[in-house]
Amino acid sequence: MAAAVALESLDAPLIDSHCHIVFRNFDDDLEEVAQRWRDAGVGRLLHACVEPSEIPAIRALADRFPELRYAVGVHPLDPEHWQSNTPAVLKAAALDDSRVVAIGELGLDLFRDKNLDQQLVMLRPQLDLAVELDLPVIIHCRDAAEPMLAELRERRGRGACPRGVMHCWSGTPDEMAGFLELGLFISFSGNVTFPKATDTHACAQLVPADRYLVETDCPFLAPVPRRGKRNEPAFVAAVAERVAELRGETLPAVARQSTANACALFGAGLHNV
Repeated sequence: MAAAVALESLDAPLIDSHCHIVFRNFDDDLEEVAQRWRDAGVGRLLHACVEPSEIPAIRALADRFPELRYAVGVHPLDPEHWQSNTPAVLKAAALDDSRVVAIGELGLDLFRDKNLDQQLVMLRPQLDLAVELDLPVIIHCRDAAEPMLAELRERRGRGACPRGVMHCWSGTPDEMAGFLELGLFISFSGNVTFPKATDTHACAQLVPADRYLVETDCPFLAPVPRRGKRNEPAFVAAVAERVAELRGETLPAVARQSTANACALFGAGLHNV
């Protein structure tokens, strides 16, 4: 209830910087979901992409909901969707629609699979594409901070490290410091509301004010008290409220700062919210 009251005084819209409303579990009630995110003060959504076949459907969602911007990319756990022409497909999609504001979600995930070499084969061309197109990247990194930092540091050494965001942050403060040193932003999702997520709590307290975003990663990781249920963009307000609590700030202040940070990272495509 506190979040609902606080939302009445928001003087800046929230941005859900990472969502997946293209998934089938939104098919039956997406208009109602949209009304709820608008009622919650969400002025922009950034839709991530996990594999190229999603792109036409995500683009159709952007046509349907003018507040939506999107990324194009291949998730590290989807190697079956990577083909020799995939970089060209992603490039064409990015160049064809100004609402594409990022490449991703891309990254490394060694929690479930240990195929690091195969994941690097997908990761590196996407990072190259982001540099070529001067777009930020949305990075998925789970149990893979060390190889991800090594890859990005090597790229920085030769001037080929794109700007971007570590999405759905769940790492340690030390790992966060490494990514911040590379110029990356840190995005907090519903897991920041989980009582036992102590590392994530510490990161939310320590991250510089101009380097954090908020997101849902819906339909995954619904925040407390909706944990275990379908997540949706409106619930980014609960994420922002928890970040505010951890930082000793007000919800309107976090809304203003996280929105300004998202606009700084993703550019003109998120302005005028």
